[in-house]
Amino acid sequence: MNNSLPLLDQIEPLEYQLQQDSGTLQRMEIIDRLLRYYVFTDVSRAEKLITEQDKLLVGYPAGFPRQEFILSLYLHKALLANMRYAYQDSLEQFQEAIRLVEITGSLHQRIEAYIDYTGTCMNCGDFDQAREYLDKASIMLKKFPLLKLEARIIARQGFLNLYIKDYSQATEDLLEADKMLTALPKEHTPKDLYFLCLIHSGLGNIYEHNDKYDRAIQSYLKVVDMAESMNMRSRMSWNYLNLGNAYLAATDLENAERYFLKVVQNPNDPNPISYASAYANLGYCALKKSKFSASLDLLDKAEMLYREHGPEEWSNFGHIAAWRAQAYDGLEDEEMAKEQFISALEIAKEINDYKLLSATCENIAQFHASRQEWDEAYQYQVLHSAYSDRYIKQLNENRQLELEVKYDAEKKRQEAELLRLQATKLQLKALRAQMNPHFLYNALNSIQNYITSNKGNDAAKYLAKFAKLMRQSLEYSDLEFISLEREIEFLGDYLYINEKLRFEDKLKYIIQVDEEIEEDILGVPTMIVQPYVENAIEHGLRTKKNGLIKLNFSLYDEHSILCVVEDNGIGRKKARENQMQDAQYQNHKSKGTKITEDRLRILHHSDSANNLFVKTIDLVGDTDEPTGTRVEIKIPIVDIHMR
Repeated sequence: MNNSLPLLDQIEPLEYQLQQDSGTLQRMEIIDRLLRYYVFTDVSRAEKLITEQDKLLVGYPAGFPRQEFILSLYLHKALLANMRYAYQDSLEQFQEAIRLVEITGSLHQRIEAYIDYTGTCMNCGDFDQAREYLDKASIMLKKFPLLKLEARIIARQGFLNLYIKDYSQATEDLLEADKMLTALPKEHTPKDLYFLCLIHSGLGNIYEHNDKYDRAIQSYLKVVDMAESMNMRSRMSWNYLNLGNAYLAATDLENAERYFLKVVQNPNDPNPISYASAYANLGYCALKKSKFSASLDLLDKAEMLYREHGPEEWSNFGHIAAWRAQAYDGLEDEEMAKEQFISALEIAKEINDYKLLSATCENIAQFHASRQEWDEAYQYQVLHSAYSDRYIKQLNENRQLELEVKYDAEKKRQEAELLRLQATKLQLKALRAQMNPHFLYNALNSIQNYITSNKGNDAAKYLAKFAKLMRQSLEYSDLEFISLEREIEFLGDYLYINEKLRFEDKLKYIIQVDEEIEEDILGVPTMIVQPYVENAIEHGLRTKKNGLIKLNFSLYDEHSILCVVEDNGIGRKKARENQMQDAQYQNHKSKGTKITEDRLRILHHSDSANNLFVKTIDLVGDTDEPTGTRVEIKIPIVDIHMR
């Protein structure tokens, strides 16, 4: 299956191949490649190809490659639904795609699916879910970096900051993402251009918010040029609308009208809300050009589209009524002008739109003044001033709210960073507390005994094992997570050296891993189990002649592994009594276990000391005599590698 994204010059040959009498597998491969292009460029063509792919997959044998095509098809459906503004449908398709990609997909496929999913989450207003999946994608990408995916994550983070009105951080993120994507060595794919369009649309939005209309126009022009050059017709009406609005804000009516007309003349992105906005703005342009009858026709068309297809955003109806009033005034239809002015005021009052109230009162004052109705003109001028003051107050309150939102977002970022630093600090502290001196001295003394006893082969074998263990300990100290496979290998080496060198075969161990666990895929915090194994040896088995340690790893839930460390030692009560009587061990206490419990609490994102991630159980026999100790450790997992 070819997972590469086709470029524009490859589409015609692929379409030609599709017209030939191809076999089912070849046909599915061609459709899959075409969908990677058409999802971003031609919604209607993509829908037809998805319908055919669905039919082809129905009769195709189960297993590979059918499962890959099904996964790919769900991702295409999710992206296409998002392009069609069907966000709920897109969510459902993405959720199924993510379920499949977490079973069969590669690491980079998973990251890409998460990034795409966050776009739909933001369109649905679920910013917490978007942030969660961006964090997941970022963590996974650290293991196998890819510049293109990193740029897309930063772009999505920019939009998260844009939605919460943290414009400075959003600008920084979007500019960084743009720099990374434009620096890619190969020709841009449709998806690359789609993200570049998103980036510059976001920057245009920020520049508009800051009244930098020339810069907003430049950003939106980039979007339009990129989309037109790649024939990306999906979402084109919004690109034209954004550019037209920027020109309108800059009072360039000619260019504004030009792009509003492109919206209503665009057959490939039939979005009624963008059409309604374009018609309303064309009506405003006609009003400013004193084309009053044309303005009324355009405003009627806009209101009809808003009422038929969109949520009742009363602000739009308020502006339409205010513009209608001015158009009727221009046509000298005094009664209709008054009626529309009153309608605009009522709508603005209903939604507390003080800006519209202020502007409408000013227009009404001018309306009465032109008729020398000075008392009425004065009354509305006073209202204009009062509403203008309320609008300024509202702006200040909004800015205050924006600052609070930015503060909360920054606080969350800092808390997350602090937790990460705390986890790292505890990790280093834990690693320093591990490998207690008794273990090191005994191991080295045993190796020295083999040397002095002329058992060179044994000495070399055990020295190699010991050196490997020390090398792993140093290597892992720089890592936050390692694969469960490497963690188990480390524990095996540690126990082997204890068995052979320290206890001279008087200690046995068993390590069991449930079949459903994929050890090379699942990652666990570095050397998280060793302190509990050491504790079992030091306190439970040190005085026994037939010690046994069992380690069992099983899935606890979707996010955790349960590791059980069980020994047949003397039990905790007897161990404490021995500690008090043995001067050598009286001051020995495994710092590693306490530190590890703090690590687990942070890694599980728990701020409560009451959440137990380690449970210790005293084992007893039929006569209530201690038969050992069982420790259950709930370990968080990440996916760090895919086959």
